[in-house]
Amino acid sequence: MVEFSFEKIQRILCLGAHSDDIEIGCGGTLLNLAQQHPGLEVVWVVFSAADRRAAEARRSARSFLQGVARRRVLVKQFRMSYFPFEGARIKEFFEHLKDVTQPDLVFTHYRDDRHQDHRVLSDLAWNTFRNHLILEYEIPKYDGDLGIPNAFVPLSDEISQKKVRLLMQHFQTQSNKHWFSEDLFLALMRLRGMECGVHHAEAFHCRKIVL
Repeated sequence: MVEFSFEKIQRILCLGAHSDDIEIGCGGTLLNLAQQHPGLEVVWVVFSAADRRAAEARRSARSFLQGVARRRVLVKQFRMSYFPFEGARIKEFFEHLKDVTQPDLVFTHYRDDRHQDHRVLSDLAWNTFRNHLILEYEIPKYDGDLGIPNAFVPLSDEISQKKVRLLMQHFQTQSNKHWFSEDLFLALMRLRGMECGVHHAEAFHCRKIVL
């Protein structure tokens, strides 16, 4: 198994269609990085969150990025579930992001995710940041579209539990969803941990990397 170090990563761009996507997909990895590399610069973008969900997104981002000195949280209000039809406006915003940051690492959605909003962001991330390291995270949901990831980030039990605790604390609007539960989030991290030989992990799709 090839090991890759985050030590040279200084600037990170996190892209999430909805207010809890980044936290679910790569929250543990970000907690790890914030703890180990406080000099990071993180730009965190939520593309669709209004009212209570916008407030949740901002509070959650602050918690997950605690200790990161240089952070910028952007919460937009593109129409949820209509991203394919909002494509031109979202593409324009991606062009703006190129002026905001030149990241060493981009976290975005899995390209083959069945949610249309997720796929749009993944495609535009690849269109916009063509010479960057991109890791596509996974979101468990009813569609049953989890793929076979090829990049793993081991997480301590402490970080895994903290990720789940923060998710449940900050996203009260999602508490009525049957899938939004501690045991599901822990189960996915346990499964990915088993696949890479540790107890807990987050997994990503890495389509292109230069070593």
